[in-house]
Amino acid sequence: MTIHNAAMGRSGGYFQMQKRLILLKVLCTKLIVVLLSLPVDAREILLTKNDMVQIQPGVWAASGVEVPKPDEELPIVGAQNTEDGVRLLRVFKGQGDINGFTGVLYDNRDRGHSSLSPNLYPNLSHLKYSSDLAANGLDFGLAGRVIFPAVVLGNSSTAMTGGAAPRSLPRLAMTSAFWRAATTALYANNHIYVYPEHRDYDAEDRFPVNWPYMIISQGSSFSDQPFLNAVALTLAALPRDTFEYLSEKRLIAPTIQMILRRNLKTVSTRADYLSGKAHPPAFDSRLIRTGRMVAQAANLRPEDTPPLVRLRVIDEDFSAAAGLAKLDERLLDTPAAIGRLWRGFAWKRELLITAEDTSAPNERPLTFEWRLLRGDPQRVWIEPQGADGRTARIRIAWHDPWTELVAHGKSFSERRVSRVDIGVFADNGVHDSAPAMISIDFPEHQVRRYTKGKDGEKRLLSIDYDASGRDAYFDPVLFWSAAWTDKARYDESGTLSGWERHHSDSGITDFVSHDPNDRTTQYEIGNGDRHIPTLRHVAE
Repeated sequence: MTIHNAAMGRSGGYFQMQKRLILLKVLCTKLIVVLLSLPVDAREILLTKNDMVQIQPGVWAASGVEVPKPDEELPIVGAQNTEDGVRLLRVFKGQGDINGFTGVLYDNRDRGHSSLSPNLYPNLSHLKYSSDLAANGLDFGLAGRVIFPAVVLGNSSTAMTGGAAPRSLPRLAMTSAFWRAATTALYANNHIYVYPEHRDYDAEDRFPVNWPYMIISQGSSFSDQPFLNAVALTLAALPRDTFEYLSEKRLIAPTIQMILRRNLKTVSTRADYLSGKAHPPAFDSRLIRTGRMVAQAANLRPEDTPPLVRLRVIDEDFSAAAGLAKLDERLLDTPAAIGRLWRGFAWKRELLITAEDTSAPNERPLTFEWRLLRGDPQRVWIEPQGADGRTARIRIAWHDPWTELVAHGKSFSERRVSRVDIGVFADNGVHDSAPAMISIDFPEHQVRRYTKGKDGEKRLLSIDYDASGRDAYFDPVLFWSAAWTDKARYDESGTLSGWERHHSDSGITDFVSHDPNDRTTQYEIGNGDRHIPTLRHVAE
């Protein structure tokens, strides 16, 4: 405040000045009180290379990072936080010993583009990266190169927008061997990240698998914000002993996934939870019921914790060298997600999968549910085995692409789909677990025709590979296009002997042997690990 000298020349100027100084002192005291009552910037934790230990090429453990204890003088949520569930969280805070944000770290990975406001959660520690780490991109895009000794909530509203194979961060993670492994490790170490589906789940579902390893938001930039708030409030509502138990058992991420899915607006019953309603590849933020998530978290006891389902393939006829290009069909083999690409020519395929490696963290007896989440129930057969259903034989017949109706308020649109999803759940008598998932992705860009053979079983008649000629989308990281159509030729025993190949450009038809030892014809496929990501903020 500037006090002008003109006041001194007036009658009684000295006393007027004293009054003003007293008033100023009172105002300043009130101002200090008001400022102290306002939310302050969240605490920041600076990560430097000295805090990290390399545990494998390209991956570090941030063993030197410590999350400070909450400041009890600060509110659990900021005064301006009006998210659903905030008032309920304050009630739980007043009634009992909830965890709050003890041991929780927030990791924004789009350099502030879509970041949680520090004033929303004053006691939530925000991670910052040193300039040299940021220069190497450790702060940007997909998480997984750094593992933290804390419960981590993070996000990145970015996507690969350039190059030969643009894609969202979730699809990048699904189609790269490095990122598949890194993302799986995050889930097993109490890390929860939210990424937009940016153009990969709109008119067409372009994800090759459905998995619980991240939360994928429907939309682009800022579509992740409602999920960040919902998860933040849910983490804070967990009782302290439950939070510590989940952290120690590394079950934070699957438990949050269960709570999110169980409390969607489309999920009212257990039957709903065990159906595709609760397990889309990407979530519409309009379906979040944060208040219900907070309530379920606050009432979760350690002894009721649902387990993490661990899957393993015992036997299958998906192979390491299938189709014309002899490429691997086994995209993903992890405890909570198995992914297969249908490259072979058969009408029907089979897998034998077990969940026998699943253990209850609280020694409760478990039973298992195997449910078709997406696909034609007339073409998928699931046969659980044993009294508790820990193992199942799964048979799948070929699926042509189909469409699903997508609700937009009172209007609808269509989404093209070409993937079968099966969910596996463990029931401990109190809660069903988060899903483990089995996905079979079909090459939707191919036009296949099957017919009945002499034995009555269906067999391949022809494949049109010319996706480029038909202007049909395909993922060049996983699949390929060629300017021809193959008609299968079988010998008298019904064995595939070769192909009558009709070339789209020349109109010439010739014969190509199906001899597996014939290497005269070469086929190539794009390799996702060769693509250098061009990440951009995705506001559209």
